[in-house]
Amino acid sequence: MIQATRRALLATALAAPALAQTTWPERPWRVLVGAAAGGVSDLLMRFMEPSLRETFTHPFWLDNRPGAGGMLAAELCAQAAPDGYTTFINHIASNGIGPHLHRRPNFEPNRDLAGVARICALPNWLIVQPQRGFRSLSDLVAFLRANPAAGSFSSAGVGTSSHLSGVMFGQRIGMELSHIPYRGTAPSMQAVLTGEVLFAIDNAPASAPQVRAGTLRALAVSPARRWSQFPDIPTMREAGIADFDVSSWYGLVAPAATPRPIIDRLSQAVLRALAEPAVAARMREFGAEPWPAGPEEYQAFMRAEEAAWGPVVRAAGANAG
Repeated sequence: MIQATRRALLATALAAPALAQTTWPERPWRVLVGAAAGGVSDLLMRFMEPSLRETFTHPFWLDNRPGAGGMLAAELCAQAAPDGYTTFINHIASNGIGPHLHRRPNFEPNRDLAGVARICALPNWLIVQPQRGFRSLSDLVAFLRANPAAGSFSSAGVGTSSHLSGVMFGQRIGMELSHIPYRGTAPSMQAVLTGEVLFAIDNAPASAPQVRAGTLRALAVSPARRWSQFPDIPTMREAGIADFDVSSWYGLVAPAATPRPIIDRLSQAVLRALAEPAVAARMREFGAEPWPAGPEEYQAFMRAEEAAWGPVVRAAGANAG
């Protein structure tokens, strides 16, 4: 009887931490954002906020920590207490490209951060000035091969997905193109509008109004799937550029040692929010495609993205230290 009682007490003691963890959150929880207030990450969390409020007793709050392409916020998250009260809305820059650009001696994003859920992807697309006369991507490629010195493209900055997408495009067509970096998406797009550069491969929602107005022309989207807002525009693959699948993806991560019951509870809440028609509709109106994935799938995806971007970063010679 005594042995049975001891075994029962031991089982209860072992189960207590797990049971306590499933009560999370017992106070407001923080979402680190690696950009200034009002950006994509902020908006994505706000789209999901009504659903998350229904699931949890306590709300989240946004902590904007811009710097180093999101790596500053990523490292802060990794160093935080693994109790579920600090998370980070991460992306291609922090966990795909960033590990190759911003090397830290004691920090590896895909080792020190645990995937909670993938949220969505924003397509990039290749834009040109309509006056150039290119009606298709094959027209542009033919022009580049006949006029290699004219092969310039703009980007939102060194090491951004727009920069490395341009490098990848050059690799796929067997050409070394001239990269002209700008400080942000808006000036990069303006460079295409004014004819300072030949093209750009950049965030599609940012230039969608100009494409609708006819002041810019989109020749192809970079993901493997067409964009629901412009279903007539082909993908890079459909337009003849093999092995080209690039999206500006976003998700949620936590410190690596965060207890699994908390990871699971938060992941289920995010995936539930993404499944709600109203949330999905708001994201699509903004230009993002919901792209849900749970912890294991998201972690594997991030590692695959890091591996895929390594050769492109090395080819670009980009290094932020």
